[in-house]
Amino acid sequence: MGWLNYHHLLYFWTVAREGSVAAACNRLNLAQPTISAQIRMLEKALGVELFDRSRRRLRLTESGQIAYRYADDIFTLGRELQETMRDRPTGRPLRFHVGIADVLPKLIAHRLLMPALSVGDDVQIVCIEGKPNQLLAQLSIHELDVVLADAPISANISVRGFNHLLGECSVGVFAEPKLADKLGKNFPASVTHAPWLLPAPGTVLRRALDHWLDSQSIRPRIAGEFEDSALAKVFGQHGLGIFVGPSVIAKEICAQYDVREIGRIKEIREQFYAISMERKVRHPGVLALAEAARELLFSANSR
Repeated sequence: MGWLNYHHLLYFWTVAREGSVAAACNRLNLAQPTISAQIRMLEKALGVELFDRSRRRLRLTESGQIAYRYADDIFTLGRELQETMRDRPTGRPLRFHVGIADVLPKLIAHRLLMPALSVGDDVQIVCIEGKPNQLLAQLSIHELDVVLADAPISANISVRGFNHLLGECSVGVFAEPKLADKLGKNFPASVTHAPWLLPAPGTVLRRALDHWLDSQSIRPRIAGEFEDSALAKVFGQHGLGIFVGPSVIAKEICAQYDVREIGRIKEIREQFYAISMERKVRHPGVLALAEAARELLFSANSR
């Protein structure tokens, strides 16, 4: 195993922070040739170029950005080590970086994340929403601690992560009160000709719904298709169609959007995953949400 020269890493980190070699020279009280030469040695040791030198102003390459994040963590921890040894408090909050797949209902994300806030008195949750493949790419370079999604890592995504099933539940069908009164009896036959606000094509839930509708010989009148499930609920709240949501949060959906549940599709099981780079989860925030999900959120409400 090769040893990393932390002096070289320090010079690189300082140049990246200061924005130029000249500024880093002033900070470190070193000559410019010394810093430039030792950064070159670091690049040779790592086997990558850390700076794009084709322009007047130095810019980090993609590899340089990754190296900078690691260096930042290394030297931050180094300062904390010194402070701890001197019996000085670090004052560093527990930061919990969470990627939330854009198809995941916001109410589910909220319920999953609330327990993480009780880990300690000083917890910072940083939530980033996006497409699952984009979030998994960020997870792979340790920008995120965990990704919350409605499906495990697919075989066509080249990210080596681990899927932790948090729980599963059936799917409820909801509508605003007047429409619910019309459709609430004799479900599911009653929704045959109703307007539907469906998840976007290609999503896990949409594929499951399409299969269920076909099995019931229902040809839905599609009033809208939505990537954002919260937006579908807002349209449903105003009577533009019926929509689906996880049965585990049925009460919250009805209360927040002033709608009623007209039926439940037990044949469809929505699953929710925490995806991490660790086979055995260690981050306190991930442990807290996983434990709460299995013991509180899904244990008694998964039917």
